[in-house]
Order: sequence, then structure tokens, then C-alpha cells
Amino acid sequence: MPDSVPDVVTRYFEAADQGDTDALVALFTNDAVVIESGRTWRGSAEIRAWQQERAARQEEQYTPQVLDADQVTADEYLITGDLRGEVPGGQVKLQWRFGLTPDGISHLHITS
Repeated sequence: MPDSVPDVVTRYFEAADQGDTDALVALFTNDAVVIESGRTWRGSAEIRAWQQERAARQEEQYTPQVLDADQVTADEYLITGDLRGEVPGGQVKLQWRFGLTPDGISHLHITS
């Protein structure tokens, strides 16, 4: 992870890689929004359900690989990378757009 990326973003990828739902959910603000695959999750309870749903799918055994990180605005970062492992095709390119506040991640939009 590039040094210019805020610690909360680095910790997000660490928690995701370790499958640590509690640590990952704790990084988000209480009213955070996650958008992925055309679906939206709002607030801590729904974000926890999103992570638990992902963990329950056996075919999603992967490791996120960060390739690039850009600061878009003072409080927004765009991370480009891919997932490697047991995913369709063996590799999927993604972008994670993080919105940050002093309290944590306020929004995350994941696109392919």
C-alpha cells in the first residue's frame, strides 16, 4: 500500500484480507454507505450483513492486490487493484472509491 494512503484505508484492506468482519465494520462511520454490484448497504448493521454475506460465499476465496492509489479530493481516495484467487477468471480488476471523515469511512463504492 502506498505511504500516501490514509491508515483507515490500509486497515480496510488488512481486515478484508484477514476476513475480520468486526475490524472491517469498525472502520466505517455509523451512517456509512457501501455500493457494490448495483446494491447499497447503509449503516453498520447492513455493512456487517454485506461482509457476512461475502464471507458465506465459498467461491470468493481471494486476495486483494492494490496496484495504484490516488487522492481524488481532500477526503476521497481511489484505489485500483485486483482480486486474485478463486474468483471467476482467476483475476478481477476493481476500483475502491473511499470517502473519509475524521470518524472513519463514510462511503465506499466498489466497481469493476
